[in-house]
Amino acid sequence: MGQVTATAETTLKATPDQVLAALGDYTGVRSRMLTEHFSEYEVREGGQGEGTVVHWKLAATSKRVRDCLFSVSVPGGDRLVERDANSSMVTTWTVSPAADGARVQVTTTWDGASGIGGFFERTFAPKGLRSIYEAQLAKLSTELGA
Repeated sequence: MGQVTATAETTLKATPDQVLAALGDYTGVRSRMLTEHFSEYEVREGGQGEGTVVHWKLAATSKRVRDCLFSVSVPGGDRLVERDANSSMVTTWTVSPAADGARVQVTTTWDGASGIGGFFERTFAPKGLRSIYEAQLAKLSTELGA
């Protein structure tokens, strides 16, 4: 068993504060950033940044569906961290200043399977998840008019 990591990033023409506010808006912007891979989206507590608890199902493939229950924290003021109560999955959205606005990086890590299944998971899952995140980042750009 090894840790699996998937990462995507982009630069948006918005301030870091605007991007962090949008990412932390689980009742609005985040629900509109969902792709067809997400279902059963529900804010269970809070809805704005720190302390939010949000549920969704993520279908990375038609056979691989994760039931996620994320608790949100905002450590340091430049990151939004989502920890899944149902697995080892942790997703971190990091926002930093860039020449033309804000650089946004999303990184998800989890403990992968062992054996041949783990090999395929480490080989293919990051690419699939990166594609999902790139689509979400494009929707975020549209939301921010960036």
